[in-house]
Amino acid sequence: MEKSFFQQVYALVAQIPYGRVVSYSQIARLLGDPRGARQVGWAMRHCPDALPWQRVVKDDGSIAGGGWADIRRALLEDEGVAFRPDGRVDMARCRWRPGESDTEGNENRG
Repeated sequence: MEKSFFQQVYALVAQIPYGRVVSYSQIARLLGDPRGARQVGWAMRHCPDALPWQRVVKDDGSIAGGGWADIRRALLEDEGVAFRPDGRVDMARCRWRPGESDTEGNENRG
């Protein structure tokens, strides 16, 4: 049986290493739906608590989540995720690319 889109999103989110982030649009592209970032966002609204939901951010490094944004940022800071002076995640340093080792290009691993 084929996994639903939401299940595919959650399976990918479960793989994001500690101290790394991915964007909604990156997940959509990885799942073969390059225009599906909003659908990924919808899936993340219903994300199981056991998954590292805080590791999914906007492509420019902004943190989505309304009332949860401060908690999400604190969790990412605890993982050593680097932030730019403007408050966005430093995507050049912290973006996870499946297939690379979980420490490759990430000096912030805790």
